[in-house]
Amino acid sequence: MTGAAPDPRKTLDPDRVAQWLACHPDFFVGREGLLQQLKVPHPEARGATSLLERLVHDLRSRAEQAEWRLEQLLESARHNEGQYRRTRDLVLALLEAEDNDALGQALATQMSEHFHTPAVALWCPASLTDDEPRPPQAPRQVLDDHAGQRLSALLDGRPSRCTRLTPTDWKRLLPHVPAPAKAGSCALSRLTLGEPLGYLVLASPDPDHFRASMDTLFTEYVAEVVSRLLVRLAPSSP
Repeated sequence: MTGAAPDPRKTLDPDRVAQWLACHPDFFVGREGLLQQLKVPHPEARGATSLLERLVHDLRSRAEQAEWRLEQLLESARHNEGQYRRTRDLVLALLEAEDNDALGQALATQMSEHFHTPAVALWCPASLTDDEPRPPQAPRQVLDDHAGQRLSALLDGRPSRCTRLTPTDWKRLLPHVPAPAKAGSCALSRLTLGEPLGYLVLASPDPDHFRASMDTLFTEYVAEVVSRLLVRLAPSSP
């Protein structure tokens, strides 16, 4: 008497079957009917579906993911293009300034209109403004010991930094701009060109506008441009 046929699920190693099929991708050529009989788990519902339907579902899912990634890339490209244009307009406006007061005002206007930063201050030592015919106009400020110590403390040994700005610090470091009732945020950067030239302060009443985790590359770039123009536009000693 012939015994019952062994259960293939118990006699065949699934991993070896998968390996064999991977080495013989043409196995189903001429056996298309077998493909239609295969059932696999449905990815979104209980039960099974045909292999062909599962392949169509997987291909559709991959296409949707590729479309999402492409949209993310396009959105990033649009953002970078907008940032480039705003930065270009900022630098061109600074280059057109005829003196350091005009430079500070152009910086404040550009940052407010194009970078959502309503408060700007340029703190420069008296040695940089001594030869000017009149006192600096806001947003320029003459750097004194008190402001210098506080700015240095906020930077905490770094060339540039984003941090919270208390109403007390706001009143001291941005005296020409009304202080918010609660803490805001700011991006600070040293102004240097071979020697210290002061500090650049970009501030917002929004406490999350300048977050500590943000990169400071843009702030440092603006500080480098401003530093060079401050020296170039400073009146020569008689």
